[in-house]
Amino acid sequence: MTTDTPEQRTSDLGTPDLGTLGIWRHYAGIPPELARLIESSGYGTIWLGGSPPADLTSAEEILDATESIVVATGIVNIWSAAAPDVAESYHRIEKKHPGRFLLGIGAGHPEATQEYQKPYDALVNYLDALDEGGVPESRRVLAALGPKVLKLSADRSAGAHPYLTTPEHTAEAREILGPDKILAPEHKAVLESDAEKAREIGRPPVNNPYLHLVNYVNNLKRLGYSAEEIGDGGSDRLIDALVAHGDADAIATRLRQHLDAGASHVTLHSLPDDGDPSVIYREVAAAFL
Repeated sequence: MTTDTPEQRTSDLGTPDLGTLGIWRHYAGIPPELARLIESSGYGTIWLGGSPPADLTSAEEILDATESIVVATGIVNIWSAAAPDVAESYHRIEKKHPGRFLLGIGAGHPEATQEYQKPYDALVNYLDALDEGGVPESRRVLAALGPKVLKLSADRSAGAHPYLTTPEHTAEAREILGPDKILAPEHKAVLESDAEKAREIGRPPVNNPYLHLVNYVNNLKRLGYSAEEIGDGGSDRLIDALVAHGDADAIATRLRQHLDAGASHVTLHSLPDDGDPSVIYREVAAAFL
């Protein structure tokens, strides 16, 4: 057991180099062989969605299976993963794989959690607990959509990992974060050139649950989408904005729009979630990198 103080453990730790392109996938859906394919294709970071538990073994297993790629959580839910436990897991992983792990945390959404109360205050308290546990600001990012949490991301972490956004949101987020913070938006994509077919794949996972969750709905309204466009499964304009489709070049072009808008890193979330993503991962990486 280490005897280092939190101050000793947090000193001189820079933020991992995420590269410009990563992938986002549920933490249970990345077996070792897929992780190695992602790494060999040139991606810089694997983001683990689906609220990984506090033990962070899913991140550790991917790090064990790869050589240099960064693994990040996208995100650990503050209501289901206690900060002291997460801090201990962070230090275990950092000791084993120094410089290759980034802790993404977030408050989720009120519809999913009975304990969900005053999420901003809860995030602040959670960050305080991570400070006490020796997790440095340079090794954590926040799930952030609205201006208040984006500002908190700038003040108390290495940056922000927005989910279900557009390049227009990325530009606004960069203004709030300032020039030097990580801004790593997630963007969904379907490797399908037929627009109707692509929407048939992309609409269900956007509509259920996100178009029924207040924090995402409010963010889309801030971006100029009407209640009518958000309702009834989402208009074609909204779905096309949130889910890139086409060939690999078209998807890469859409992802680059986030970089042009101020992102430091963009994360590809391939749909359908239960499909084999190996083809889209290889083809988009070849077109993008």
